[in-house]
Amino acid sequence: MSKIVVFELVSLDGVMQAPGRPGEDDRGGFKHGGWAASYADPVMGKAAAESMANTGALLFGRRTYEDFYSVWPKRTDGNPFTEVLNSTQKYVASTTLTEPLSWMNSTLLMGDAADAVAELRKKAGKDIVVLGSGELVRSLMRRNLVDVYVLQIHPLVLGTGQRLFGDGDLDALQLMDTKTTTTGVVIATYRPAAASGKITG
Repeated sequence: MSKIVVFELVSLDGVMQAPGRPGEDDRGGFKHGGWAASYADPVMGKAAAESMANTGALLFGRRTYEDFYSVWPKRTDGNPFTEVLNSTQKYVASTTLTEPLSWMNSTLLMGDAADAVAELRKKAGKDIVVLGSGELVRSLMRRNLVDVYVLQIHPLVLGTGQRLFGDGDLDALQLMDTKTTTTGVVIATYRPAAASGKITG
């Protein structure tokens, strides 16, 4: 069985919206786009590379997929992740996109996204990694389909913006590993705790 790995950049207050650049996602009047850029360092780069080495496929919601496609295939600066992102199989959950998808090695998931991901998860293989895609992640959480969370927790409080964890039931998580970067980012790896540790409220 493949593992579903959620790999996210978040602030201390759980905001995941637009970490990469200004204008990336200004829903709700969000004005802090690019908040994570100044925290990048070699430790974070190594963590991303290690994750990609174990990645058999990427999983996106529509908004994140279109944003990545608008940036990464056009990069000519020699960034090693450009080729990796282009060549890796990408699955996209969307009710509005139609095939063929524009980015190479992209497949549209048909029907209910969580059902489709559950079927992908049953197949043996490397990790299926979710980048961004908050709405999709929350739908997978509700179905207990997330196996691992890798959270790059940045030392700032944004006070506004789309958060990774929404309202509703809480899930107890078990810490598997931590690393601290030179810029104060804590890279924390969690897995869902046993069912007996699930918290409802």
